[in-house]
Amino acid sequence: MEKYGIPQSLLPGKAYINGTWVSEKTGKTFKVLNPATGELLGEVPDLGAAETEEAIGVAYKTFQTWKETTAKERAKILRKWSELLMANQEHLAKILTLENGKPLTEGKGEIGFSASFFDWYAEEARRTYGDVVPTPAQNKRLVVIRQPVGVAGLITPWNFPAGMIARKVAAALAAGCTTVLKPAEDTPLSALAMAQLAEVAGVPAGVFNVIPCSRPNAASVGKTLCESPLVAKISFTGSSATGKLILKQAASTVKKVSMELGGNAPFIVFNSANVDAAVKGAILCKYRGSGQTCVSANRMLIQEGVYDEFCSKFAAEVKKFVVGDGMQEGVTQGPLINERGLEKVKRHVEDALQNGGKVLCGGKPHSLGRTFFEPTVISEVSNKAVVLQEETFGPLAALVKFNTEAEAIAIANNCRHGLAGYFYSQDISQAWRVAEQMEVGMVGINEGLISMDVIPFGGVKESGLGREGSKYGLDDYMEMKYICFGGI
Repeated sequence: MEKYGIPQSLLPGKAYINGTWVSEKTGKTFKVLNPATGELLGEVPDLGAAETEEAIGVAYKTFQTWKETTAKERAKILRKWSELLMANQEHLAKILTLENGKPLTEGKGEIGFSASFFDWYAEEARRTYGDVVPTPAQNKRLVVIRQPVGVAGLITPWNFPAGMIARKVAAALAAGCTTVLKPAEDTPLSALAMAQLAEVAGVPAGVFNVIPCSRPNAASVGKTLCESPLVAKISFTGSSATGKLILKQAASTVKKVSMELGGNAPFIVFNSANVDAAVKGAILCKYRGSGQTCVSANRMLIQEGVYDEFCSKFAAEVKKFVVGDGMQEGVTQGPLINERGLEKVKRHVEDALQNGGKVLCGGKPHSLGRTFFEPTVISEVSNKAVVLQEETFGPLAALVKFNTEAEAIAIANNCRHGLAGYFYSQDISQAWRVAEQMEVGMVGINEGLISMDVIPFGGVKESGLGREGSKYGLDDYMEMKYICFGGI
C-alpha cells in the first residue's frame, strides 16, 4: 500500500476493541484483495464469537459513562471526526477505491458523504427534545424524555465501505449509544481507517469497536451481536435474505432493529419527460458504483412515445464509459466486487436475451477479465425476464416499454421490495399521482441521485425497517420514557 502514498497510520491492520488495536488470539487473519487487479492489499485479524462477546462487554461497560456525557460534548467529538475525514479525504478515498473498486472520484465523493453525517449529527445531538404533556389531573405533571437505548450492533455492507458506517455510527454516538461494528469482509480497511481517526477525534475507548471477520466467521459474529442480551439495538444494511435471518435472531432478546435491505428500483420515463434530463439522471442512478447500490435503477420503464429516443440517447451515453481500475485517471466504471457478482450480471443478461431482449451496447464480460463486465443496455425486455424480479447489482440497464401510466405503476409495484423509485415527468398532476402511488420509501422526481444526510433513508415491504439520516435517524437509537410527577 505504500506505493499509493497512503500513511501507515491509516492502515493499522488490526481489530479495534476498547481503544486498543488487537489481533485474533491465534493469529488467524484473512486477506483483503483489490477487486480490479486481484492484488493483495493486506491481511486483517479474523475475529469470531469470543472477541465479539469481549467487544460487547466493553461497549456495555463504557455505555454507563458515555450516556452521561452531554450532547454538547458528543457533538464536539463528532464534528472533529468529520473534520479529520475531510482532512484525510484523498488517502481515505484511495483505501476505499482499492478495496471496493469504484472510481477514485466516487471514492472521494463517498468520504465527503460520510463526513456530512458526522456534521449533521453533531448538530442533531443537541436537539433530542422531549415533551411536556398537558395533564388531565391538576395534581400531576407529565413529561416525556428521550434516552439512548444502549449498545448498538452495526453490520455494514461493502458497496459503501465508509458511507454506511458513518450513517449508523454518527447517529448512534449522537444519541449516546456505544457501538460494535462488523464491517463487510470484502472492505474492512475503510472501517479500520475510520477507527484510527475516531481515536484522534477523541472518541473514548470502548465507544466505537470494530470486529473484522472473514466470510466463514460472519454468521457467528452476526449471531453473537443479535442474540447478546447486552446489545439493545441492531442496525443492518445488506440483503433481504440475511435481514430476515437477523430479525429472527434479534427477536430472541426483543431488540430494536433497523434495516436497509435490498431494492429493485423502478425508473420510469413518461412521455411528458424531458428526455435529455431523464437520460442524464438514469446514467447517474444506474451506473454509479457499477450499479452496485441498493437504490440503483433496476427496472427501467419507458413510455412508448419517447421509448426510441430514450433508448438511442441512453445507449450512446453508456458507450462513452471508460472501464478500468478505479485508481486510473479518467476511469468512469470500475469492476464488480467479486466473481459472484459478475456471474449474476451474466445470468441476468442471458435470461433477458432469451426473453426477447436486444443488446444496444455491452452484453458480456469485459476484456479486462476477472470482475469486469461491460456497461450493458438491453431494450425490448420482457416482463418475464428475471432482471425484473431480482436486483441485478451490476452494470445492466434493462429497458421495458409501457403504454399507460396505470401500466407503469402496476409494473413498478409488482415487487416485494420498495426501497427507492424514480420517474421523470413535466406534468405536475402526474408527478403527485405517481409519487403517492409508488410503493417505496423514497421517490426521486426528475432526479436520479437522492441520498444525502438530511433525508430519511429507508424502504417499505421487504426493503427494510426504520430510517437512517435526517432528524428521524436518531429515533432508532433512543427510547421514549414517560415520567409522571404526582402530589403537585
